[in-house]
Amino acid sequence: MYNFQIIKSSNHRIFKLSIVNRQSKIILYFCADFMLRKIRDIILAVVDWFYKPFRRFIPQTIFRYGFTGGMNTLLDIILYYVLYNYAFGASNVDLGFIVISPHIAAFITEFPITFTIGFLLAKYITFTASTLQGYRQLIRYGLTVCGSIMLNYLLLKLFNEVVFVDADFIGFWNCSFFGMTNKEIAAMLSKIITTALVIVYSYFMQMYFSFSQRQREEVEKIENTEE
Repeated sequence: MYNFQIIKSSNHRIFKLSIVNRQSKIILYFCADFMLRKIRDIILAVVDWFYKPFRRFIPQTIFRYGFTGGMNTLLDIILYYVLYNYAFGASNVDLGFIVISPHIAAFITEFPITFTIGFLLAKYITFTASTLQGYRQLIRYGLTVCGSIMLNYLLLKLFNEVVFVDADFIGFWNCSFFGMTNKEIAAMLSKIITTALVIVYSYFMQMYFSFSQRQREEVEKIENTEE
């Protein structure tokens, strides 16, 4: 009888502890959700304030995509610069089993940060009408980003090694442009064209794949037919 009471008391303590842990997790969840909603509201207020002059010319979704994408790209450049020059000192990183160049080390370090922020901005700021589950959005967003990286690589190879391999085929390139050589101009032009094409690809992939609204549209059609 004595041993049973001890076991019962011990189980009771464990049960009370699990309740406390569960309550603390619920409180933390609601606090985090409240903070995220506040941050979202602030960002939306800023983005929509800048959107006012362009309201007649640009759809809101496209403007939000460009604005948030620009913010994330700027963060990406700043992080890359800081990591490359200060964190890694523009020197190779020796991990013992492999040596990584500083630009690759900077990219590997900053990519998870900008990937996460980019996903959150796309999910909660730009493509808010999507009804896909969060984990599906994340997987599809990851696939879209991988596609962007691959497309970047292939297009840069195409323009630099095929299309603009002979940088002198355009006459005015023979003149100096901000002290740049024809090869440097070709490389910069390749990057600009590639970036523009990747942005278009990324927008449509996120709109119709990563954050698809198809499910919501189908639900609305069913509701309208029932009415």
